[in-house]
Amino acid sequence: MPEFPNFKKFLSKEKISVGLNIGVSSIKMVRLVFAKDAVKLSAFCVEENQIDQDAVLKKIVQANSIKKINISVSGQQAITRYIELPRMNAGELRQSLKFEAQKHIPFPIAEVNLDACILRSDLPDNKMKVLLAAVKKDSLSQRLKLLSGLDLEVGVVDVDSLALMNAFEFNYAQEENIKNRTLALLNIGSSTSNLNIMDSGYPALSRDINIGGNNFTQRASDVLGVDFKTAELMKVAQEKVKADKLAMAIEPVLAKLAQEVRTSFDFFESRSVTSVEKIFLSGGASLMAGVKESLANLLGLEVVNWDPFKRISAVEGIEQEKLKGLSSQLAVAVGLALRQ
Repeated sequence: MPEFPNFKKFLSKEKISVGLNIGVSSIKMVRLVFAKDAVKLSAFCVEENQIDQDAVLKKIVQANSIKKINISVSGQQAITRYIELPRMNAGELRQSLKFEAQKHIPFPIAEVNLDACILRSDLPDNKMKVLLAAVKKDSLSQRLKLLSGLDLEVGVVDVDSLALMNAFEFNYAQEENIKNRTLALLNIGSSTSNLNIMDSGYPALSRDINIGGNNFTQRASDVLGVDFKTAELMKVAQEKVKADKLAMAIEPVLAKLAQEVRTSFDFFESRSVTSVEKIFLSGGASLMAGVKESLANLLGLEVVNWDPFKRISAVEGIEQEKLKGLSSQLAVAVGLALRQ
């Protein structure tokens, strides 16, 4: 199994960890408490991102007395690759990382921060599977400078896709219908959708697709003849007539997203003996009327939503109904908060 966090180790005494997911349209925060025998949610929020991002972050930090956070990056500034290398130990991998990375990263090595993790060291022909991650230095520096200005200490910098898998692994890895299966995680954000394939618990493919909820909204605005804000409100409308109209309007965007997902599945399956059996959805746009059903029809696979708080209880005072409505948006933040 990949080296996901050693939860038992830090459950021995109470600790607090905060995940901050700074998205294009909203900023999500999750604060977890690690007690002796449980992980508990002690605070969460979803705040609309604004031009004055400093003010939004300051509001979150002050309201929740945050000092240290884990953050993530995604999109064109972050890259993950799953590569095979000759078998070596972690120290040898560290020494050869820049040399190996330049074969797989489309940026000059001097312009990126690199990291890698050995996923499996038991492949045939004395090979091992390695997860390689890179993020543009200038992009990360801007983010770190912003947070430093708020007197925040950054503990971990992760990638959205990996944080997503971390949350899923913690909540679902022990379920019998999950073990030894090939599954996909699709997190539909406002501007980007994170796609991951997990094969018998091992990460096998990660990709960011530049289609998200804002594309749904713009399509609905164009087809239905309403402004963007009105179309955005329709995305959460409960009335069946509005929901049906919206589902029909966004069908072409969903078809394009499904095509991108299928292309990724085909790439994975051309190099594997297994095929994706089931898709787990998250992200705010995944709850829109017709999204789950349309993706299931377009891809010919079972598609379900999953709960990033399945094995995380809430402390007294947490607004359960509010949490239920926002939980799908918090999956990446949960994965970040689970990091230690």
